[in-house]
Amino acid sequence: MGREWRSDHDRAIEALQTGKLAATDRLNLTSPNHSFTLDLVAGFENRTEAERFLQEFRERLAKFGLELHADKTRLIEFGRNAARNRKQRGEGKPETFTFLGFTHYCGKRRSDGSFIVWRETAKKRMVATLHAIKAELVRRRHEPTAPVGAWLKKVVLGYYQYHAVPGNLDHLRVFMHRLRNLWRAVLVRRSQRSQMLSWQRLNPLLDRWIPVPRVLHPYPSVRFAATIQGKSRMR
Repeated sequence: MGREWRSDHDRAIEALQTGKLAATDRLNLTSPNHSFTLDLVAGFENRTEAERFLQEFRERLAKFGLELHADKTRLIEFGRNAARNRKQRGEGKPETFTFLGFTHYCGKRRSDGSFIVWRETAKKRMVATLHAIKAELVRRRHEPTAPVGAWLKKVVLGYYQYHAVPGNLDHLRVFMHRLRNLWRAVLVRRSQRSQMLSWQRLNPLLDRWIPVPRVLHPYPSVRFAATIQGKSRMR
């Protein structure tokens, strides 16, 4: 069943890309066995083009028995001129949007005030991750701290690997501190003796297994500079 679903899914995606109805006209995509979702963000210079694209996209999807999610589909004013234009009209700050686990919003560089798109971990994703980690910590609360800490470090590093982008360090530090509080709360509930554990005694343990976040995905210009540092640009 899994192989069949992937094959149908691939054909449906190909059909959407090529516009060929023959690829999926035999599929009942409204069936629970053939449902899928697609996240998409498209940018346009003016609202007229955006509205035209949205209308034509709806019509294209309808040919395959698909439709856009009404609550998750919207047109927003976003970009380097959005804040200025909205201010001139007496409107508030530009809207934000969430995509692939990040909330994107219009911002300014701290160095020169130029426009930049800032990304922050979506609040729902952080909360869901902390809840999942807490459940596992509670389940393993009577195990030795070393293997639990090793597991927790892998989880945290994996979380950082995806979310450690420029502008998101403050949110990652919040994640780190909340996680430290969660693990301490689990540890102090293991026994009456554990309830005497102070932050001073626990900090070395927490520092060892819950690393401090740092940017792992710098901007391309920074990566390029690091690559050619000490080397000739012609190599």
